[in-house]
Amino acid sequence: MDLLNTLVDKGLRRELPTREEALAVLATSDDDLLEVVAAAGKVRRQWFGRRVKLNYLVNLKSGLCPEDCSYCSQRLGSKAEILKYTWLKPDEASKAAAAGVAGGAKRVCLVASGRGPTDRDVDRVSETIEAIKERHEGVEVCACLGLLSDGQAGRLRSAGADAYNHNLNTSEGTYGDITTTHTYADRVETVQQAQAAGLSACSGLIAGMGESDADLVDVVFSLRELDPDSVPVNFLIPFEGTPLAKEWNLTPQRCLRILAMIRFVCPDVEVRLAGGREVHLRSMQPLALNLVNSIFLGDYLTSEGQAGQADLDMIADAGFEVEGAGTTTLPAHRAQAGGGCGSHDGGCAPCGDAPADAAAEPSGIPAARTDLVAVRRRGAGTDLAPNA
Repeated sequence: MDLLNTLVDKGLRRELPTREEALAVLATSDDDLLEVVAAAGKVRRQWFGRRVKLNYLVNLKSGLCPEDCSYCSQRLGSKAEILKYTWLKPDEASKAAAAGVAGGAKRVCLVASGRGPTDRDVDRVSETIEAIKERHEGVEVCACLGLLSDGQAGRLRSAGADAYNHNLNTSEGTYGDITTTHTYADRVETVQQAQAAGLSACSGLIAGMGESDADLVDVVFSLRELDPDSVPVNFLIPFEGTPLAKEWNLTPQRCLRILAMIRFVCPDVEVRLAGGREVHLRSMQPLALNLVNSIFLGDYLTSEGQAGQADLDMIADAGFEVEGAGTTTLPAHRAQAGGGCGSHDGGCAPCGDAPADAAAEPSGIPAARTDLVAVRRRGAGTDLAPNA
């Protein structure tokens, strides 16, 4: 297929595809899916070989968020029956992180619900970072605390944070339909603050919220322009009790096309398969490893993932290998540019054939698999052992 040959050539040269080419990837048919995966896989292997980086989430504070993000089980007014608890103490968070590190995680992601941290919250998270790094020398720590105020990114960096996550989530044009309590521009500003402070920027998206192909391409091109080191790709988990509970728009094939498009647009960036993979990719998760070079191990913030050992078995069975702690994640040219996970001392641092500009309306979408949405009941904030 001429399109795929062109995209592979561009990906190997780190050249940006056109919008039309990115849209065309999303419009490919299921009959062409394996060719699309194979083509994007060439680009993935050029920059990351067969390595898979493992990341582990620790939810420091769960629920009761004042923001109204429609996709989130922790949002204002959410009726989702999730775990709700206030800040974990540093030793509790460090103990939770230890489970992920023991399972092979190279990065620990510290997440707290809320609009953004107070200065006291930054102090609290700084203490937690120090506790984790004292226990696990060399582990990467990423903070995800919401919108940052002036100086907070620098304080997190001084405390030992390697990265900061703040996702764009969806296109600028549709952002107001998803969230009204803050703006798309607020999110962009926070990512830029993190970058300015010397933190590795982590920013991605959520697919499956009813967006069009054009919306997906818009947000991925915006991410390319923002140039984060890692791009987490979430597939909407439609929690009962949230406004998007009925949005079951994805098939495994659609998810793979989205991941392939992102790899072509962001060829040398850490593309991380994040929340919702078990719900929407299901038995086709191993194919996604040809497109992404990073996944979360075990559970997510408020939902359960597949068993940590199943993740490790999947990686091995698919012919990939877990990235070691001493390996630099990003390609040398990104590391030399001064950014990136593991790029500085100590490591670094979450449709068929419709017209390309039409809303995605894939045929043959299976019935909603609400049985696959399992609320997290173990790990951080509970007395039960975590899944790692």
